[in-house]
Amino acid sequence: ADKELLKHWMPVDLYIGGSEHAVGHLLYSRFWNQYLFDKGYVPTKEPFKKLCHQGMILGENGEKMSKSRGNVINPNEIVEEFGADTLRMYEMFMGPLQDAKPWNSKNIEGTRKFLDRVYRLYADEKRISDVENPNLVQVYHQTVKKITEDYEKLNFNTAISQMMIFVNEAYKAKTLYRPYAENLVKMLSCIAPHVCEEMWQLLGHDSSIAYE
Repeated sequence: ADKELLKHWMPVDLYIGGSEHAVGHLLYSRFWNQYLFDKGYVPTKEPFKKLCHQGMILGENGEKMSKSRGNVINPNEIVEEFGADTLRMYEMFMGPLQDAKPWNSKNIEGTRKFLDRVYRLYADEKRISDVENPNLVQVYHQTVKKITEDYEKLNFNTAISQMMIFVNEAYKAKTLYRPYAENLVKMLSCIAPHVCEEMWQLLGHDSSIAYE
């Protein structure tokens, strides 16, 4: 392989796996990388800079999902009823990424209601203003700071909580300053990309938010 390209791409910034895959994937990827490093073929001894094991999503009875237990949740059915963004956001809001968490069908409805609430904020043209509202300055900057730090640490659940706080304050403030509105959509798009494309267009943009 091209040594310059290997230097550019290696080591991988982040490895996300599950504890069940620690032997099947992590052990052998490290084994082969170290073998190739000893032979002088790759530039780094370790293949990954950072490791994170995501916890399992359990059935509603708190047990591991399996057909024999009859507690399997079909994601396709969830997407059909609530949308892919709701499923993504609910899974990230359930708790810390590393923890095992039981599924709760009642809570996913609340996640959909929140996304609907955010969308209504952007669908109402009278709410989006070119004048900065002083009531939102502090909570906006707190939100940007917390979400930036939480994303770096993969603390998605607390990032979502902060978005909910900001949206509540935005409704109280009656108007939402356009730069604040645009940056909230950028932050939310990491979790709910489809509806955020819609809201990005409602703000008057023709380009995809994926490039923002």
